[in-house]
Amino acid sequence: MAQVVEQDFFGGAIRGVVPQRWIDASDLREIPDHQEIFLSPETLSNLIVEINQRVSKEDALSTLAALSHQHPTLAATSGNATSATPEALDQAATLYHLHDLCDEGDAMQIVTSPQRVNLARLGASAPPGSVIIAYRGVVEFTTASRKRGGARTADGTNASAADSAVSGASVDGDAPLSSRLTCHYLLVRLEKQETDLLVFFNVPHEEFDKGGDVRELSREEKVAEETVAAMVEKLEIRDWGLFV
Repeated sequence: MAQVVEQDFFGGAIRGVVPQRWIDASDLREIPDHQEIFLSPETLSNLIVEINQRVSKEDALSTLAALSHQHPTLAATSGNATSATPEALDQAATLYHLHDLCDEGDAMQIVTSPQRVNLARLGASAPPGSVIIAYRGVVEFTTASRKRGGARTADGTNASAADSAVSGASVDGDAPLSSRLTCHYLLVRLEKQETDLLVFFNVPHEEFDKGGDVRELSREEKVAEETVAAMVEKLEIRDWGLFV
């Protein structure tokens, strides 16, 4: 199991975990109010906790109609957009958030389809009548340029070259024309709060590809997987007024 420590987010309103010795990016630069970002001290990997408006049924249906042909596992559970199951709509909401990370020309491949998970600690603290649904999975992004690394800025644009340590982007003139990034994610849907809480553990591949070190990449992916698993176990909301 990855070595993680419990960590407060958003002024202590949310508590979860981060890998040991990771750096709070707010100590290095300004971070949007809806995000918490932590950086590996050894690699370009990063962990992002993000609060977003809950994806509406209409947007989920639009995503389902537009993208289900690209993702057979989603299509198999949905039938069609107008008769989509609640599970298919939640999976479509997951794809909506993930595709929102893409720039034009980027491609996203599902590595592990969204799987329903139980957030025991979070559920125990929820207000009466709360509906909490959570999914975790893994996707891989391939981009034709070096302008996106997984972190969104306040207005939804990409992090600048100056923020490459956070985003995982390269400013090296000899950088390849395409790059890959694995995103291990957790989506928590809070119906009454009209909120989607997201956790992204991003693993840029370039530094490992350059060294030809497949084992190091595999180890980093394992850290990502185990960190998200620990987040599932330990994530809790201590101040539900955060969403008012």
